[in-house]
Amino acid sequence: MRMQYFEQQLQLLKKERDEDRQLYSRAINTSSLAERRANGITWYPIVIKGSEPTRGDYVSIEVERTGNKENQHYFRFGSGAALFSNHDAKINRVEGIVTYQSLDRLKLTLYIDELPDWVRDGKLGIDLLFDERSYEEMENALKQASKVIENEKTGHLIKVLTGERAAAFENIDPGTYPNLNLSQQAAVNKILSAKDLAIIHGPPGTGKTTTIVQAVKAMVKNTGEQILMVAPSNTAVDLLSEKLADQGLNVVRVGNPERISEKLMDLTLDHKIDHHPRNKEIKKLKKQAAEYKNMAHKYKRSFGKAEREQRKALFNEAHQVMQEADRLEQFIVNDLVEKAQVITATLVGSNHYTIKDLKFYTVVIDEAGQALEPASWIPILKAQKVVLAGDHFQLPPTIKSQEAARDGLNTTLLEKCVNAQSEAVVLLEEQYRMNKVIMGFSSNKFYQGRLKSAKQVAEWTLFPGDEPLLFIDTAGCGFDEKLEGTSTTNPEEAGFLFKHLSETVELLKTQYTVETFPSIAIISPYQEQVRILKELKSEQADFEAYQQSIAVNTIDSFQGQERDVVYISMTRSNTKGEIGFLSDIRRMNVAMTRAKKKLIVIGDSSTLAQFGFYKDFISYAESVGGYHSAWEYLNS
Repeated sequence: MRMQYFEQQLQLLKKERDEDRQLYSRAINTSSLAERRANGITWYPIVIKGSEPTRGDYVSIEVERTGNKENQHYFRFGSGAALFSNHDAKINRVEGIVTYQSLDRLKLTLYIDELPDWVRDGKLGIDLLFDERSYEEMENALKQASKVIENEKTGHLIKVLTGERAAAFENIDPGTYPNLNLSQQAAVNKILSAKDLAIIHGPPGTGKTTTIVQAVKAMVKNTGEQILMVAPSNTAVDLLSEKLADQGLNVVRVGNPERISEKLMDLTLDHKIDHHPRNKEIKKLKKQAAEYKNMAHKYKRSFGKAEREQRKALFNEAHQVMQEADRLEQFIVNDLVEKAQVITATLVGSNHYTIKDLKFYTVVIDEAGQALEPASWIPILKAQKVVLAGDHFQLPPTIKSQEAARDGLNTTLLEKCVNAQSEAVVLLEEQYRMNKVIMGFSSNKFYQGRLKSAKQVAEWTLFPGDEPLLFIDTAGCGFDEKLEGTSTTNPEEAGFLFKHLSETVELLKTQYTVETFPSIAIISPYQEQVRILKELKSEQADFEAYQQSIAVNTIDSFQGQERDVVYISMTRSNTKGEIGFLSDIRRMNVAMTRAKKKLIVIGDSSTLAQFGFYKDFISYAESVGGYHSAWEYLNS
């Protein structure tokens, strides 16, 4: 059973890796440079702004993309990347790793000791490489976990997480936390009393991050322990890092923030190294090494034995100087990390070389509902106690292989532990985001009706007497879905949505100024429908003054966000009652719970009601007086 558990995870990971590699191979090998650039996996052209020797006798370059800056891209801290020349991109090519990325600049450590001559010829670019490193880290973690679980002493936590043993708790005097509600206080006390596992189930708007930050603060205060806090995405790690620092904790952020802010940059390990009193010595050593290398390069290709020996001696001297710089940098890193109260990183980033060998009593995994299980084991192996925080009824991890997802990779460790270790779970029950009518359906469907709205949000609306929830039924309107490539669209539904939005905007103009105008999200599950909605938005002359208040995107892009008003274009409308991936009700839970004061869902009941979840939602809308036919608006 024990070996089979991790063997199955390894097999699922292999399927995901193979599928991901195939997708990457198609994207990089069958696309033109312009297509790769548009798809965010190539920067071209770029210029090298500077270079210096770095750890391991490698060379680090800082590059800037000089064109197509509007294109989104996937270069991130820790990504593999290759520098190439347009003269011969297959031969004139050298690989490395991204060590910093900000807007249109990044630093790339190349696995060579000096820049090749061809960087001076022609135009340069960088390609994103397949992410072998993350898969290797996950694979190694699973293999290590399968060995550790056999050890009676060190394998206890893994046995709890895999359901072989029950989570254990000690009796403590429960603390009181004036800034937290009762369920949040219960969650903090559950974390403090846990010997091996605590789970904080945080539905939308319930203050999950605030709760775990207070728990971490209490653990640091009570025990003085150093805590590792991780999350699947850089965005989530950034939020954690800022909130922890706001509580006065000494935070070291390992890795590169997604958001660029002075406060966040000050928390990064790189920034702290740069401002360490002894960093001047490192810079001096690196400069000295570079000078030795420059002297060695002055010898031309044709030279005698004496010159060859001198060149060799200079390179050896540079190597020894860089080794001294590496030792000093490691001293600084150890000094900074040792003094940190909380270290924050992504799941894979928790094995960064600067903290790779560290062990922690407590590891906290936030957004665990979006964490791929194999990745979760990377930080878990550093822990004696784990806190999982998240919501398995919101968006699951992104998985490329449908087969791996179907076979179980889409079931997170959080979901397994919630089902197997109910004693360890605390549900946060009070939400601070949305009107109670908007909340009601989600509460009943996903959270056993246990959610309640805080007093300050329970009754709020855009203006007195406004309906907080609408389902506008397009059945019989002839708004038929269309297939655009592999994505579904419904142009007529999109047009109707903007007709309704125009009326809403006109009404809101009488209630608000441009500065106080409510925030509005327009969401669809389908990429091509989002494209159509964005085009329609750009064509609305009467929206011009309010464009900044209106955002259009997919459901996934709004995870963790909120807006005063949310429109959802359901898109599907067909005679067969097919709804495709609308059947992923967790995704729809996310969409519906982004709204604070008004939720407007537009869809075809004759198609949607073939699926129980949407049939129940339409009935709920009717019960709160929010059901309307599109004909009411078309005939107005």
